[in-house]
Amino acid sequence: MIDYRKTPNVPVWTLATRDVQVPAVFGDGPMTPERLAELRGVLAALADQPIATLEAHPLPDKLDRSQGISLDAASPLAQHLSQLITQSAKASATAAKATASGEILCRVVVPAKVAAEFGQGLVTWMEPKGSTGGGFYGTLVHATTGQIAAKPILVPVSGAAAAGTVGGAGATAGAAAAGGAVLTVAAPLVLMAVAVGVSAHADRKRQEAIQHITDLLEQLQADKLDDEHSALNGCRPAIDKATAILLDQGKLGVSLGLDSAVHAIDTALSKADIRLARWRSALDKLPAGEPVEMGTLTEAFPGVDEQGGVFRTHLELASLAIALKRRVNVLQAVERAQSEPDNLFESFTRALKDDERRLDELESGITGVLMRLSTLELARPSSKRPVFTTGEVDRLLRSAYQLRSLGDGVARNGRPTDVAIEIARDQDGSVVVFPALPAEA
Repeated sequence: MIDYRKTPNVPVWTLATRDVQVPAVFGDGPMTPERLAELRGVLAALADQPIATLEAHPLPDKLDRSQGISLDAASPLAQHLSQLITQSAKASATAAKATASGEILCRVVVPAKVAAEFGQGLVTWMEPKGSTGGGFYGTLVHATTGQIAAKPILVPVSGAAAAGTVGGAGATAGAAAAGGAVLTVAAPLVLMAVAVGVSAHADRKRQEAIQHITDLLEQLQADKLDDEHSALNGCRPAIDKATAILLDQGKLGVSLGLDSAVHAIDTALSKADIRLARWRSALDKLPAGEPVEMGTLTEAFPGVDEQGGVFRTHLELASLAIALKRRVNVLQAVERAQSEPDNLFESFTRALKDDERRLDELESGITGVLMRLSTLELARPSSKRPVFTTGEVDRLLRSAYQLRSLGDGVARNGRPTDVAIEIARDQDGSVVVFPALPAEA
């Protein structure tokens, strides 16, 4: 049993992107994380504008910062966060005590209602690095320390950041007494936190795909596939530079090479679309409900029964192209939002929703192919001999296992979930934003 009297009080802010009218559901008293999750859902359902929450936890002693994107203290996100902390500390003893050291782990949670607008496949579970047990990341704090300061007592903070803009973000960050609820109007803070968190998540997926492709190509030694891999991997420098510039409120220029990178990514996506159509056609030609010989299957899906193979490399190349495109989509959405100072978050979500539709369809199509392959029944090999050799039996069993494994771990479009973005803030005001992931209740 946790003694709540000994757990730290953790300040929690309710962040709105515009002045909104909502009922006073929070009150002034402390609450549990479970209660906060319930109330966040209520606010998301009742409010006209996106409402997120931000918690300030103690910074863990051991933190793998290489997983995130680093931004210096002069970046808009870091400045907005510092402004929120500084102004809140003047009016809240809990906020002042929790943020006194300057080192905190902020956790921004965007409700499922809003997160769904970012694209179905934009934020998904990811396997821990080096894990072979099929586990998943929870929040960053869970992955590094096992828990978030036991079960903290969450204390709502009122009277947040003062009105004003930072770095040309073009929106206010002030307290809004809307229908009695304690809200903080902080569109730029929500926008930048989501943008960087989603970008970090997309880059993490890119890294995973690169590692898989490299391993497969070492086995295949296929020049054409290696060229596709090199063209996609060569897009990273331009995307990294564009990310840094946009997150510092700069303007994208032709000299960055982002246009050529987008062309290479779109070319790879086009190839993935063509391959997907061929896979679907091949599956449709198979006799419905009847066992399939492995030889027939490998004609359309070369190497499908092996860990390495052309088919699996094609899958990883499609995954890499999708991950890169998602990151470019975030950059373009941020650029569009920043060009409309009075319409930050709405423009951001609208741009993402439009651009993500094609990627969702492609990813969903690939998932459908993998699920169909994983449920196929293999026929016994054709042979005039009355019995099979041990090698033939072993290959049949191995092939059946490899087919079943294709359905493991594929992204399925399930019930929308809240999305959490965690931000480590150092004493100098610089921040590291970790990949956005589904929030645990």
